[in-house]
Parts: sequence; C-alpha cells; structure tokens
Amino acid sequence: MAEMSTVARPYAKAAFEYALGKKALDDWSGMLATLAQVAQDGDVRERVLSNPQLTSTQKADLLLDLCGDAVNDEVGNFLRQVGSKGRLAALPAIAEKFELLKAQQEKRMDVNIVSAFALDDAQQETLASALAKRLNREISITTQVDSTLLGGVILRAGDTVIDGSVRGRLNRLHEALSA
Repeated sequence: MAEMSTVARPYAKAAFEYALGKKALDDWSGMLATLAQVAQDGDVRERVLSNPQLTSTQKADLLLDLCGDAVNDEVGNFLRQVGSKGRLAALPAIAEKFELLKAQQEKRMDVNIVSAFALDDAQQETLASALAKRLNREISITTQVDSTLLGGVILRAGDTVIDGSVRGRLNRLHEALSA
C-alpha cells in the first residue's frame, strides 16, 4: 500500500481548498483533528477500520457516530468520500497535512526545540524572534529537554532540521575522521 503521507496529500488539499473557500479553516481543523483522534484509537482501528465484514460506508458511519456532534454534515460527506476510496486509515495523516497547509496559509510555523538544558523565557523569545525574521513567519515554539545532547539545541521547523547540538557536532566530526 502507498505511504500514508502520499495517500493523504490529495484529500488534505481538497479539504483545505474547500474549507478555505468557505472561510471555515478553524472549524475543519478541529473536526479533522477529532476524526483523526478517533481513527487512531486502538479499539476503533481493530474493530472498525480493520474489520473486513464492514463496508466502507458502514465504517464511515460508525466513525461519525463516535464523533457525535463534533463533526458537521460537510465533514461527514468528506469522510464518506474518503471511506468510499478505502482510505479511512489515512485520517490522521490527512489531518496532519491539513494543518501544514493551514499553517502555510496563515504564515505560521510550529518549531520544536530540543535542548540539553531547559530554556528560559528570554532564550525562547530570542530564538522565536530570530526564526520569525529568518523564515518570515509567525513562530510558535515548543521545547523539550534531552540531556544526551550535551549542549546546544536541535531545531525542527517543518521539514527543516538544524542540529546545533554538541552531540551532533561530535557525530559529524566522527564521520569526517572515519572517511
């Protein structure tokens, strides 16, 4: 089967363009997130999505029932369309791709910073400001601490990874000396 990311891309793009046209990006974002969360549940995957005795329509209807009023009719129709193509397992990837398109539209970027030590607010603000200027985007930062880095930080912004950690530098030095 094709990779989920590849499968999800056209569905996420179609949902995004529809939601953008209806000026309902936030609503769709929330509803797709709900669907993705339900679809990721182990019992739902096992009993509904992987059940060969259920038709695609039945699977979609069961997902909608589980979501209740959290999903409107338009998103329900979208879900049925995804289900009719046998792609319900891709819902988490569809929601993820939708969020990337939404962030791109809003000129916003989520950046994950992994550091050897906890960053204080001033350091986070300095990094956010520098990244916002460099990427021409509004930056939202989440931080993690990983003491195995020894020092420095690793920045993950979308597909871009900047490894400024001591561990990363030592690994690159090791590779250079081993070649």
